[in-house]
Amino acid sequence: MADRSFLDWPFFETRHRELSAALEDWCAAHLPVDHGDVDAACRGLVAALGQAGFLRHSGAAEGEALDVRSLCLIRETLARHDPLADFAFAMQGLGMGAVSLFGTPGQRQWLDRTRAGRAISAFALTEPGAGSDVASTATLAERTPGGWRLTGEKTYISNGGIADIYVIFARTGEAPGARGLSAFLMPADCAGLSVAERIEVIAPHPLARLKLDGVVLPDAALIGKPGEGFKIAMSVLDVFRPTVGAAALGMARRALDEALARVHRPRAGGGALADHQIVQGHLADMAVRVDAAALLVYRAAWTKDMGAPRVTREAAMAKLYATEAAQEVIDAALQLHGGDGVRHGTAVEALYRDIRALRIYEGASDVQRVVIARSVLG
Repeated sequence: MADRSFLDWPFFETRHRELSAALEDWCAAHLPVDHGDVDAACRGLVAALGQAGFLRHSGAAEGEALDVRSLCLIRETLARHDPLADFAFAMQGLGMGAVSLFGTPGQRQWLDRTRAGRAISAFALTEPGAGSDVASTATLAERTPGGWRLTGEKTYISNGGIADIYVIFARTGEAPGARGLSAFLMPADCAGLSVAERIEVIAPHPLARLKLDGVVLPDAALIGKPGEGFKIAMSVLDVFRPTVGAAALGMARRALDEALARVHRPRAGGGALADHQIVQGHLADMAVRVDAAALLVYRAAWTKDMGAPRVTREAAMAKLYATEAAQEVIDAALQLHGGDGVRHGTAVEALYRDIRALRIYEGASDVQRVVIARSVLG
């Protein structure tokens, strides 16, 4: 069992500790799931998380606010038990984050479905030529009578191919660069929307490249106002970047648990790896990184929950440190397992593949460094 003493930190309220305990029990009974058919696994996880009531935390009804500490606790716990379960939960939140923060009552009907696990959502921002550089988005949204016509491509879209609803960002041209983008709600059955490619990566996730060939959307599909797409995207990432750090934290805690179990195992020559000071040094470094990541993650979450309009700096620090630290903790755990650490199917081998993407998506580590540096420089 991972150390849960952090729940006594002043960041949390009784309701957070109760949520953590309930989810811990659910995870013990339902996770991990079979990843053989990743599409089916994700659909099943969304339905199960919705039925259990945990997906209600992935979005906010009108008049409510997203509770970022709850989001982080859920992602940390799910990622520790099964990173694919974390993925399934996180994409429901990220996919509909723009609707939670800026959606109209009509658009919130989709949010009701995603929070219940009856629909799968996706966040379609990345393009073949515009990953971290959102201002270079080329997908075009042109005015039509009563709506918009969208043309372009999106790539590395999580839940691409299995989502029922997409939030998509396109250029509407109110101003150059980032100021000329808008956000739209796009059902998956729209004419002109197709899955051009399913993308396989080192950890099992449903990813796709999408093609938009004259997709027609009504005015009611526009989220916020024309030209507000960049602001909307950054507001969503302000909320969800700390939760990426939380997922990394969950994986790091699992890796530390696996390492502790391994080093206490008796050896043929007597004693255990834990008896060696050099091994103890590695474990100490791992524990420090875990706690430091947790402090940064939950500081960012608490700051946002206390009403800060933006937590760009805190979110960037949390995501940068937690994901980089988790990579180091997992690598150390694998090293302590020796040859067994690279054997396919072991927990640390799976974590080694699962953690890598978190240092890239929702703003790569070097992007977070730029964000932090700009804040420091004023």
